[in-house]
Amino acid sequence: MADNGNGAAAPQQPQIKMQILGQYIRDMSFENIVAQKGIGGEVTPDVQVQVNLDAKKRPTENQYEVITKFTVTSKNKGTDEVLFVMELDYGGIFLVDGVPEQQLHPFLMIECPRMLFPFVRRIVSDVTRDGGFPPLNLENVDFMGIYRQELERRAAAGQAEGAASPTPN
Repeated sequence: MADNGNGAAAPQQPQIKMQILGQYIRDMSFENIVAQKGIGGEVTPDVQVQVNLDAKKRPTENQYEVITKFTVTSKNKGTDEVLFVMELDYGGIFLVDGVPEQQLHPFLMIECPRMLFPFVRRIVSDVTRDGGFPPLNLENVDFMGIYRQELERRAAAGQAEGAASPTPN
């Protein structure tokens, strides 16, 4: 315990340890619809990005697997024709120690994806360039916002289930 200046001992914060043990592409696909269908003429791309997250405990103590799932769809603004679709499931194995139990889920769903994101951005850029399009540099993703939206969605779904279920007699 550390001295807090008035002679009393202040409790120390637990030491948080986080380490990326490995990263990998679990699944990836890229469909160049322009090449497949021979779409021609003036093209003005409109890119939509969907992000999903998943995390699970591994058998080894303090190890977790976090998967970020990106679906990138580019459509022509004028005709709404799909130009390309890319799906990427990118995972990381993390050693996480010292995070209080009540903070572990948000830590895994916010901080771990933040650590993986620069690698996802690079893969998306390289694949779109190699697929015949200008390299797509993904904007930063607000993982905290995604986490909050999911909590709100689950809370709303829980309330809807509660309202729809009959009350016991």
